[in-house]
Amino acid sequence: MAVYCTTWTFYGSVGRAAVSGIGFLPVYLGPTLVMALGWFILLKMIRIVKANRITSIADFISSRYGKSHLLGGLVTIIAVIGIVPYIALQLKAVSSTVGLLLSYPEIVMPHRSPTMSVAADISFYIALILAAFTIVFGTRHLDATERHEGMVAAIALESVVKLVAFIAVGIFVTYGLYGGFGDIFEHLATHPELQRLATAIPSGQGYTGWFSLIVLSALAVLFLPRQFQVAIVENVNESHLRRAAWLFPLYLLLINVFVLPIAIGGLMHFSGQGVDADTFVLTLPMSQRQEGLALLVFIGGLSAGTGMVIVETIALSTMVCNDLVMPLLLRHRGLALSEAKDLSGLLLGIRRGAIILILLLGYCYFRLAGEAYALVAIGLISFSAVAQFAPAIIGGMYWRGGTRGGALAGLLAGFVVWGYTLLLPSFAKSGWLPGDFLTQGLFGIELLRPLQLFGLTGIDEISHCLFWSLLANVGAYVGVSLLRPPMVAEATQATVFVDALRETGPIGAVLWRGRAKVSDLQELVGRFLGPARAEAAFAGYVRRHGGRQGDKPEADARLVQFAESLLAGAIGSASARVMVASVAKEEPLSIEEVMHILDEASQLRTYSRELERKSRELTAATLELREANERLQELDRVKDDIMSSVTHELRTPLTSIRAFSELLRDDPKMHLADRERFLGLIVSEAERLTRLINQTLDLAKIESGRADWNACELDLKEVIEQSVAATSQLFREKEAHVDLDLPDNLPQIMGDRDRLIQVMLNLLSNAAKFLPPGSGRVRVVLSLLADGLQVSVTDNGPGIRPQDQELIFEKFRQVGDTMTAKPSGTGLGLPISRRIVEHLGGRLWVESVPGEGATFLFSLPFAPQHEPAVG
Repeated sequence: MAVYCTTWTFYGSVGRAAVSGIGFLPVYLGPTLVMALGWFILLKMIRIVKANRITSIADFISSRYGKSHLLGGLVTIIAVIGIVPYIALQLKAVSSTVGLLLSYPEIVMPHRSPTMSVAADISFYIALILAAFTIVFGTRHLDATERHEGMVAAIALESVVKLVAFIAVGIFVTYGLYGGFGDIFEHLATHPELQRLATAIPSGQGYTGWFSLIVLSALAVLFLPRQFQVAIVENVNESHLRRAAWLFPLYLLLINVFVLPIAIGGLMHFSGQGVDADTFVLTLPMSQRQEGLALLVFIGGLSAGTGMVIVETIALSTMVCNDLVMPLLLRHRGLALSEAKDLSGLLLGIRRGAIILILLLGYCYFRLAGEAYALVAIGLISFSAVAQFAPAIIGGMYWRGGTRGGALAGLLAGFVVWGYTLLLPSFAKSGWLPGDFLTQGLFGIELLRPLQLFGLTGIDEISHCLFWSLLANVGAYVGVSLLRPPMVAEATQATVFVDALRETGPIGAVLWRGRAKVSDLQELVGRFLGPARAEAAFAGYVRRHGGRQGDKPEADARLVQFAESLLAGAIGSASARVMVASVAKEEPLSIEEVMHILDEASQLRTYSRELERKSRELTAATLELREANERLQELDRVKDDIMSSVTHELRTPLTSIRAFSELLRDDPKMHLADRERFLGLIVSEAERLTRLINQTLDLAKIESGRADWNACELDLKEVIEQSVAATSQLFREKEAHVDLDLPDNLPQIMGDRDRLIQVMLNLLSNAAKFLPPGSGRVRVVLSLLADGLQVSVTDNGPGIRPQDQELIFEKFRQVGDTMTAKPSGTGLGLPISRRIVEHLGGRLWVESVPGEGATFLFSLPFAPQHEPAVG
């Protein structure tokens, strides 16, 4: 796809940057946006081209609107006339650089005399050499797929060469002549006359100019014949588009990194010497006697020019052959084409002649008008021409109502306006038309001035042309299409194109009804591809469909469609339709029949999609049921675990209560002090039993998701203070000291106040259990994190061994289980606390070194509206 970067990029971008600073960038921003945001258009075009064996952009538009010869011919004429200036650009760049090299070691800008004869003009011979290259690379044989693997490989190599050459001269100028980017822009500050290059949007260009160039280049990268050829026709695997989506923009970035430094360096180096800025890439190495680098730059520029010319002329010659010459030959009965045995040689001759003719037209435009424009200006004339294809192509891919008449009207209107507002002014500026044409308008009517049409002023000529031409084009396309419904062929092709990403088979086979002999179809294809290749193609078709050659003398609809697609690859879709009709007796379908068939196909697709949707829903429901069943099994397991643990834990207090009660019953004369002690133990065990039951129920609700939560914004500092106050008696009994570090004005969190108080009470009471009597200390700290708040409760107790630090968060497990004595409690406080914190979006954990105490920490996120800005 880097064939997009021609001598315009290699030389012209520096020339434009020398005039408008970063004004060269929009031409590359458009393609970048297309690859990033509009890749799906390319994908759809690739699918359409592959399914219909389309060979060119003229064939594409012709096929969409009923395989119209007239429409294909008009597109071809527009493309040839529109691209001729672009070919002239390449000839100008190559001939200018050849002239510069011939003047080495001096730098003498080539000067062309208007009276120079063709025989003395080096540009003429360059055009002939490029024609020979193109014929060798692109028209050695006729291919039904119109793919040229050798050409693609050559273009890929040329793309690498021109990138390496441009980067090499950029490094030489930036780090050889100057001390880097910083040094160049420091020098720029000392040249007031160059300060305009540093402005974001250069004066005179404005945002309108940038927008127009971005739109224009975005359309060009889709609809230039050479871009259509390499990106669509030559595509062998649509997955390559994913790589192109980032690799092509990267290429554009790399080849433009040094454009501005080269432009600024050239302006400062050649100040007052009259050196054309378009040649800075070559003249800067020449001025420093860098022969090797100058030669590399010339080769890079030659690669940029030849790559464009080869691909462009191959694409245009295919269009001229298939959409201009072939329709004329098919209508000329005197040529007796129907009796010809092999026409492949004739087709190749037509294409080779078209290549020579197109390059000579480019040379003629260069002689007539090329000297009046810079390289970039010439290229923009061609960009504006191919932009006229956009409404017919994009509308045809996404709007079923587009008709052949609408496409013809739109293309004609846009092309006429383009020619009047851009092409003819280029001849007037060159002196080939009267100057009054620009200043006074056609017939002296000022409203018809080509550069200020209908009084529109204040914008550059490219934006002016783009506005009026696309307005006329889109208006005519939509307006005429709405005048009547699509005809049979148009409706058929509209379905093929609009549904290209959904269709699984050729709709044309469904809509064909008639009779044809296999032998006649094979003979017909053989006339254009050669008998051997036709026989091989038909044999391959039969094998793919599980039959044997000669089984069926009568062709079915799909075989007729296959034969037509083979011919379409060689002579275009419209001509293929005519040729197949010459040997097949087709029964015409009415528009009602076509629409009925299409409606049935649409209903089948809708039904299929509905079945797919129901299947997906059933699969999703099955998955949900499986997950629900697994959840129920998990809940059942949790229930069993809890019941087992609770049964075990309840046995201890119940046994104690029963034992003390029996002692009191069996000894009615027990001393009062012993009686009171036993009754106190019974009350204590009963309270423990109550706590155990309550906590067990609470944990079961949390784990089953049935717990009640009252979430609100709250101040965590207040929660901590309230919890410390509630447990103060525990610490007084232990003669322990509690330190608080609670900053003010911290953000609020989203949480459940009662549940968080429960967490704090569990952590504080847990710390109190393990404090040494008389010397215990507990420190509670509230701190700010990047995304929330953190609370830590630290004690100076015995600590927790590393292997026990996760066990304590399991149900009914206490640190005393693995130490000398079991502490009081149920073993449920920490598991409940962890689940509460996790439900609120936080985390609870412990950090401890045995013998140095333990620190329990938990963090909670901010309430959404209180999240602090983090820079």
